[in-house]
Amino acid sequence: MREVDQVIARRLQSGVPLIGQVSRYIIAAGGKRLRPALLLLTCGALGFRGEQRFNLAAVVEFIHTATLLHDDVVDDSALRRGNATANEMFGNPASVLVGDFLYSRAFQMMVDAQNMRVMEVLADATNVIAEGEVLQLMNMHNAALDEAGYLQVIRSKTAKLFEASARVGAILAGGTSQVEEICADYGQAIGTAFQVIDDVLDYTGDAAVMGKSLGDDLREGKTTLPLIAAMQRGTDEQRNIIKTAIETGGVAMLDEVVAIVRTTGALDVARLAATQEAQRAVVAAKQLPPGPHTECLIQLAAQLLARQS
Repeated sequence: MREVDQVIARRLQSGVPLIGQVSRYIIAAGGKRLRPALLLLTCGALGFRGEQRFNLAAVVEFIHTATLLHDDVVDDSALRRGNATANEMFGNPASVLVGDFLYSRAFQMMVDAQNMRVMEVLADATNVIAEGEVLQLMNMHNAALDEAGYLQVIRSKTAKLFEASARVGAILAGGTSQVEEICADYGQAIGTAFQVIDDVLDYTGDAAVMGKSLGDDLREGKTTLPLIAAMQRGTDEQRNIIKTAIETGGVAMLDEVVAIVRTTGALDVARLAATQEAQRAVVAAKQLPPGPHTECLIQLAAQLLARQS
């Protein structure tokens, strides 16, 4: 990861000072670096030690960072990872345009790999992520969204880059199509579990630990799995309260909604869904060659379920 950070620092350089300033601000704000770590661990599990793994790990982090910049503008977010968002610090136009810079820089770096399959996977992933963003936008304040529709959004918007990161690791290692699919399945399952737990934390987490405000999803009109499960399990009155809150972005009703989500057992439903995805990831990882990197992939699946931020 130190090697990846060096690549990131080097490739953020630009003749336009504001680009470097905004890019460094959001990347320095922290983040789990899960996607590049996933690519490196997959390479390690399959025995690939080439320098290109650092370049492509930086690519997936740039793509992820670009989506964060655009997300925070769309969601009008003021806080991320405990810090003011880039759009709060530098304004919406700068955030959108620097996000575009990071996307295009990522594609420049992809060319360095001289691997058409890698470019195909990352280009497709970037396109699917954009589709997921638009799909989520279309579903804002839609209280009728069901679990299948919710999963379609998060598998496009969030899990796709996890899936692509693991798949690229397999491609770099020269894995067979079967190995590639195993790695992709692992990445999709991990990415899905990560997002479901994230949605649970929006109703259970500690704002100081999470680095964002509780109830942000409700304010933005996002119909997440805890809300879907609560509406399925609650009374007519409880269902109507949640429906109204989603449709109006009613954070004034947050305490009521949180109480309903907790008393109906909706959080248990969501945690079970995340657990099933994590177990699917473990099953996939156990098909890879045994060793410390594969063991890390297995441990990662378990640790996601215990995350607090």
